[in-house]
Amino acid sequence: MRNDYPVIIETLSDEDGGGFVATVPDLPGCMSDGATREDAARNIADAISAWIEEATRLGRPVPAPSVHLLLAGE
Repeated sequence: MRNDYPVIIETLSDEDGGGFVATVPDLPGCMSDGATREDAARNIADAISAWIEEATRLGRPVPAPSVHLLLAGE
């Protein structure tokens, strides 16, 4: 299975520690963070792998990545 899951990266408020948080809507609870957007993107790749490994170990289904369409200008 490929790890081409859509990722959402959002800015964290200063009250929440600043930086960025990355989440994977297809994998409930799969998230990571980083000081920069790039750090969060790099860290979420490890979180996706760990999520899939644990789900497999527990015998739980691993959903296929959903397909999202981005249109120019949106």
